[in-house]
Amino acid sequence: MAGTAGEYFVAAELSRRGHIASISLKNTCGVDVLVTNDLASHSVTIQCKTTRSNRRYWMLDKKCEKFFSDNHFYVFVVLGEPLHRPEFHVVPSKFVAEYTTERHREYHLKPKLDGTPRQDNSLRIFTDEEKKFLEKWELLGL
Repeated sequence: MAGTAGEYFVAAELSRRGHIASISLKNTCGVDVLVTNDLASHSVTIQCKTTRSNRRYWMLDKKCEKFFSDNHFYVFVVLGEPLHRPEFHVVPSKFVAEYTTERHREYHLKPKLDGTPRQDNSLRIFTDEEKKFLEKWELLGL
């Protein structure tokens, strides 16, 4: 249920900021929230990734390396404690694609502890430990 909660928190935060946000149908590949400004002159799509703990890394599929555009963003959500407001990390999809591609390449080049090569897999990890994208809603351009 964390993923669903994250989507609703993102839509609520965008609505609180005066934007029109709508959660997409579950069969919409890569798009969880559609959002436009109050004049309907600019729209963006958002994919949400949510974690319950206070860790700032999220698991993605390798599809994130190819699924990007200027109007597509990720909002990485840290739910945290129930009585606290979640953290939102707003990141352009192109940055996520480049970051995960490079990080996976670096990981794959390092041999395992026993010296054998790593097998390729579809898992990718995004992290924002430095909170570079924390609350960067202005990146949406709305």
